[in-house]
Amino acid sequence: MKTFKIAAAAAVFLAVSGAAHAGTTFDNVKKKGFVQCGVSTGVPGFSATDSKGEWKGLDVDLCRAIASTMFNDASKFKVTPLNTQQRFTALQSGEIDVLTRNTTQTLTRDTTLGLIGTGVNYYDSQGVMVSKDLGVDSAKKLGGATVCVQPGTTTELNLADWFRSNKIDFKPVVIDKYDEIVRAFSAGRCDAFTTDKSQLASTRTTLENPDKYVILPENFSKEPLGPMVRQGDEQWFNVVRWALNAMLEAEEYGITSKNVDEMLKSSNPNVQRILGVTPGMGKNLGVDDKWAYNIIKSVGNYGESFERNLGGASPMKLQRGLNAQWQQGGLMYGWPVR
Repeated sequence: MKTFKIAAAAAVFLAVSGAAHAGTTFDNVKKKGFVQCGVSTGVPGFSATDSKGEWKGLDVDLCRAIASTMFNDASKFKVTPLNTQQRFTALQSGEIDVLTRNTTQTLTRDTTLGLIGTGVNYYDSQGVMVSKDLGVDSAKKLGGATVCVQPGTTTELNLADWFRSNKIDFKPVVIDKYDEIVRAFSAGRCDAFTTDKSQLASTRTTLENPDKYVILPENFSKEPLGPMVRQGDEQWFNVVRWALNAMLEAEEYGITSKNVDEMLKSSNPNVQRILGVTPGMGKNLGVDDKWAYNIIKSVGNYGESFERNLGGASPMKLQRGLNAQWQQGGLMYGWPVR
């Protein structure tokens, strides 16, 4: 009985404290004058520093888009590099306003952490990379192999599930920091390295001899990666969700950072709503009607962001694949700005 009373009291406390803090992020961000985004500690193409020490990548561009929505200025953001163990705690505690770090959206994460995903900015799958010297062309030939993996991730769970389901023995080498895993793998401390295939591709470009390594064909999982915010804060949730959707919608309608001013003259009602020519869309979010125009002008549409960070204009040179627009056979489908 005592246990029940304690549990009930805890539930009431959580409900009250949750209500007290609900809906505050939007106002707090406005008050301090910038958006604090949690990003990875360094994954090229997603979030990493360039030669000038400036953060670049697909996830950083989303952070810039959120800043542009809030302040009409994409430069009003700061980043907090977080490893896999730190990321959720940093968001739960309020250290960051939004987690734009490459994070898989799952039911458990939406229902047990007090957090919630707002959309997908990269559809991925988990794979494994090995040295060609190992002489294998399939993960099914990795019996007895050592595999480097980060703890506290869906990657670690997927790895165990896949090898167990295929009745293959392996030995995990668990290392917390991503850059330490890369060093361990390149030094031969483990036979294979597993994470999302996009990360494997970007990491391969940083190794001393990229052609020495191969990503095996198997897909261990589905990895819908996207931003997360705290639950119970719908206005902020909407800002993050629609900043991403605006980038997707802009690409679908052919609105780019180069032609956005010309597109203000478009007679297409969808384009007029996206760019704020037709008033009201900003008011509904609590921001300027030109919020999406500002994103596109300063950050670009989703396709532009993908191209410079992960596509042909980047060292990764990844194909769009699942991340192509839905009319081109991909999964990217912007929700209507209307």
